[in-house]
Amino acid sequence: MGLLTLPFKLPLLPVKGFLRLGELIQEETERQLHDPARIRRELEEAQWQRAAGKISDEELSRAEHDAVARLGMGGAARPGGTAQAGGSGETRDTGGSDTAGPSRTIGGS
Repeated sequence: MGLLTLPFKLPLLPVKGFLRLGELIQEETERQLHDPARIRRELEEAQWQRAAGKISDEELSRAEHDAVARLGMGGAARPGGTAQAGGSGETRDTGGSDTAGPSRTIGGS
């Protein structure tokens, strides 16, 4: 069967290869974006710039917040995940567990 369908699949091979290349680039970009060592270097750089007077306290705070948020999103905080750093209580409380808690209480009463 493979030889019979090959002529029909042949024109789509470049498209499939292009889509796979895009997926690989996206995966690598996300891996680098959420790399803990890279985030640590960015935090150290922001702290160094604050110590040198190049950025304000607000800019340092914003940089730290962004870095911690990226660090949290790199782990289990993917869609369907349960935990997220830097606000895990808020995310977990507003998720599906909030709905399941009252229904168990109502059903159990």
